[in-house]
Amino acid sequence: MATVHIPTAAEACLRARPADRLTLTAGRVISLAGVVLPLLLIGILKFTQMEIDALKPLINGTPWLAWLYSVFGFAGTSYLLGVVELFTAALFITSFWSVRAGLAAGALGALTFATTASTLFALPIWEAASGGFPYLTFVGSFLIKDIALLGISLAVLGESLIKSSAWKH
Repeated sequence: MATVHIPTAAEACLRARPADRLTLTAGRVISLAGVVLPLLLIGILKFTQMEIDALKPLINGTPWLAWLYSVFGFAGTSYLLGVVELFTAALFITSFWSVRAGLAAGALGALTFATTASTLFALPIWEAASGGFPYLTFVGSFLIKDIALLGISLAVLGESLIKSSAWKH
C-alpha cells in the first residue's frame, strides 16, 4: 500500500498561490491588530480614575480576582493590569519578527484573556428584563469578545511553539 504524504502547514503555505498567502498574511495582521488595539487602548485607560472605578464591580464580583484589591489597592490593581496589557501588546507587535516575543505574547495574552473571560462565570451577563439567555447585559457584551482574543492568543502561542520546535530539529 502506498503512503500518502500530507503536506505540513509550512509546505502548503510555500506551495500556495500568492493571493492565498496574501489573504493569510492579511488575516494574521488584522487578527493581531484586533488583539493589540484593545490591549493598547484599554491598557492606557487603566491609568485613569474612570477605569479604576469601572473595574471595581468587575473585580469585586469575581471571587478569584477580588484578592488583588487587598494586595495592590484599587489604583495599584488597575495600574498593574495596565502595565501587563501594554507589555503584552508590545510583545504581540514584536511577534512578527521574534519567536520568543510570540511565545511570551501568546502566553501572556492567553492568561490575560482567559482570566477576563473567566469573569463571565461570576458576573451577571444575561439580561433578565429581556428574558435572560441569549440576551447579554452590557457587561456580557463587553466580556464576550475576550473568548475570540483568547483564541487568537493561543493561535500565536501555537504558531510560535511550532516555529520554536522547528529550529531545534
